[in-house]
Amino acid sequence: MQIRKYSVLAKNFAGPKHPIDESYAELRFLRFAAAGDEEGAAALFREKKMFFDEPCAVDMPYGRFEGPDGIRECVRGFRARFHADSAEVVPVIQTRSGGRSVTELEVHFTVDGMIEMVPMFVVADLRTKDLLEEVRVYCHCSYVPDLQAYRKPMFTPAHLEMGDPGLLTGAVREYYEALHHVPGTDVARVLACCQPDCLFGGYTPVSEEEYAAAGGPMTPERVAAAQAHMNEAYNRMREYIPSGVGMRYETIIDDGVTGIIEWVHIVTEKGRDEYSRIALSGIAAYERGEEGLLCSIRISDYAWLEKTIDWSKTGTTLEEAQKVNLVKEFPAGCGRKPQH
Repeated sequence: MQIRKYSVLAKNFAGPKHPIDESYAELRFLRFAAAGDEEGAAALFREKKMFFDEPCAVDMPYGRFEGPDGIRECVRGFRARFHADSAEVVPVIQTRSGGRSVTELEVHFTVDGMIEMVPMFVVADLRTKDLLEEVRVYCHCSYVPDLQAYRKPMFTPAHLEMGDPGLLTGAVREYYEALHHVPGTDVARVLACCQPDCLFGGYTPVSEEEYAAAGGPMTPERVAAAQAHMNEAYNRMREYIPSGVGMRYETIIDDGVTGIIEWVHIVTEKGRDEYSRIALSGIAAYERGEEGLLCSIRISDYAWLEKTIDWSKTGTTLEEAQKVNLVKEFPAGCGRKPQH
């Protein structure tokens, strides 16, 4: 069957290095959603969370669904939201730690007789090993028909400042300290904590040519291309991180190999006024290679799409969105844990 939308997530990362456990509850949930099995999905939840007087929930890029009936509604409309006749789930990478579980996967939707590959992060707050309290699904907005590039932060930060890197370890900590270096990202330091063949990306749309070039051994040509891409990406980030926007991590799921962080933006007045940035939710995975350096950085967010948003279709006004997680500026040393 012909492919209309491409993803390199599975092509670059699926294989023996990333074994898949089919019992992971968030993967089972997505399989039920793809099959349209409302009762199978609802059976993975209880009506309310164990220790909070809150309903269980599924938070999708296009809406939040609460309680058993809401979860049934989410599953019932899953394929239709992507205009698909059928859907197949292809798990790629799994990470579990600290009461949370993540499956990175592709959903292959069949739309008008063609395949649309959609890479997704599926994050679960676990009630038990086999039961779910909440599921949060991330994918690039361009994969979802008629979706605006706005996802209001799902977490309310306790403090409007960048995350404390002391909560992180190894190369992931070094990466964030370099990324949030004041006054601008320390690009050399970012690249130094990455392997030469570190792969950056996996969640944004790619062309047929990029799909064809992905996968397989990292030849010298692919390594050179990967290094050039990362150098360009982080030099561009340096222009606005952290002077315009910083990331505050709200969950950390780190199994010692892959560190996954769900974060919200904290936006400065400069970021709002000069770059039109607003606070959004996002997620990123940082995978360590055998020597402890990063071998992969995989990010899913809507950065730099703010100007495409039709605010009449979001349920939130631009003015309201601009007030969320807004600070005057980040002081020197913000985001760094004091050394003793």
